Amino acid sequence: MSNLEDRPAELTAECAVTAGIEIMTPRDVPLGGPRAMRVRRTLPQRHRSLIGAWCFVDHYGPDDVADSGGMRVAPHPHTGLQTVSWLFTGEVEHRDSAGHHAMVRPGEVNLMTAGRGISHSEVSTPSTTSLHGAQLWVALPDSDRGTDPTFAHHAPDPVVGAGWEARVFLGSLLGDTSPVPTYTPLLGAELLLEPRTNLGLDVDEAFEHGVLVDTGILGVHGIEGKQHDLAYVPPGRRTLTLTSYDEPVRLLLLGGPPFGEAIVMWWNLVARTHEEVVAWRAEWQAQITDAGLVDGWFGIPVGDELPPIPAPPLPNARLKERH
Repeated sequence: MSNLEDRPAELTAECAVTAGIEIMTPRDVPLGGPRAMRVRRTLPQRHRSLIGAWCFVDHYGPDDVADSGGMRVAPHPHTGLQTVSWLFTGEVEHRDSAGHHAMVRPGEVNLMTAGRGISHSEVSTPSTTSLHGAQLWVALPDSDRGTDPTFAHHAPDPVVGAGWEARVFLGSLLGDTSPVPTYTPLLGAELLLEPRTNLGLDVDEAFEHGVLVDTGILGVHGIEGKQHDLAYVPPGRRTLTLTSYDEPVRLLLLGGPPFGEAIVMWWNLVARTHEEVVAWRAEWQAQITDAGLVDGWFGIPVGDELPPIPAPPLPNARLKERH
């Protein structure tokens, strides 16, 4: 998914901190156009840009496609990151300039590695009536951000216990390990909790974690997060305790060790300097002509004829590093 804000900037949102656990609330962002599909963005925020290598969390739906128009994200570029697509309902068609054509379906992860540069598009299918899911980005470490673009798909089997069910799409949890490759240690999982369930998860104490609440009210070590909140848990815990109350809960659990590198993130580009962003923006704009997208640094998504998304203007000030 593209960040379609006309003036992409750091997120200003509310955050409450109790016992070291931060509860971050989202802001509402339109994905372009008067009937734009809207998303809830909880990462990055002004005070926190990353959780592990996770650098972007968009959460959307459930949206009635008849009202919202669904997802229609035309070709746009990415560099220096991996995109992680996860759906609860609906279906989205993915095309990219590395030649990959795939469907994003509920319970199946699609991970696209942009590396040195890629362009792609995402369009909900005609059969989709309700769209609900999350679009996540992972920053690539400096040593690997020049890698060639790649794509991976995985449909994890559910892991089931008393009052809960989990699908591990990245990393390891509850005895299950995803085969999807990442460039830093990561955790990504969907969990469903039945009402009045208390679940203790063994986790890596070197990881920081983010818990995105999709439905219900969730206790994270007794600190309550409401629907659409993102709870941040700092490193140092070997057990993560999640509690549901009088209604079922669905959540995404994200994690990884602190990234340890400063990044410059603007629009759909993850760089290290302001100058890199300027250069990559110019490369993308050079590919956009009156006749459509022409080949260049980011390539052309195979089989996509939608007009490409132009890059927004750069701010007047230098872009800041985020940690």
